[in-house]
Amino acid sequence: MKISQVAEILEAQVLTGEDKLDLEVHSACGSDMMSDVLAYVKDQGILLSGLINVQVIRTLLMMDMNCVVFVRGKMPPAGIVDFAEENGVVVLQTELPMFESCGRLYAAGLGGADTGKEPECPECMDGAENE
Repeated sequence: MKISQVAEILEAQVLTGEDKLDLEVHSACGSDMMSDVLAYVKDQGILLSGLINVQVIRTLLMMDMNCVVFVRGKMPPAGIVDFAEENGVVVLQTELPMFESCGRLYAAGLGGADTGKEPECPECMDGAENE
């Protein structure tokens, strides 16, 4: 899916990166906790977040992600937008809540980020089928 399609689906405003809207993304992750993004996201894609501080952009850069969608009507300050633009990060902003944003993207065919985590207790899962 192209970032331009993500913007359309989420009725999002493009704050930076108009020249990168044709980039393809294959997954999305919704989180306000950057430590979870750093620890669990293995498949780089789009980050949806309601957290509006520079750490969001720094996390994207560390994870080689190229797009963030600020949800719930959150508008990042100009300094964050400028920092994102300087580093080639696409910034979108939507009025939609996180849950609906993730749901719309999933329904449109965008997968979740591969966390690389195995089930915590595979043996427990086997027993659940028999109950």
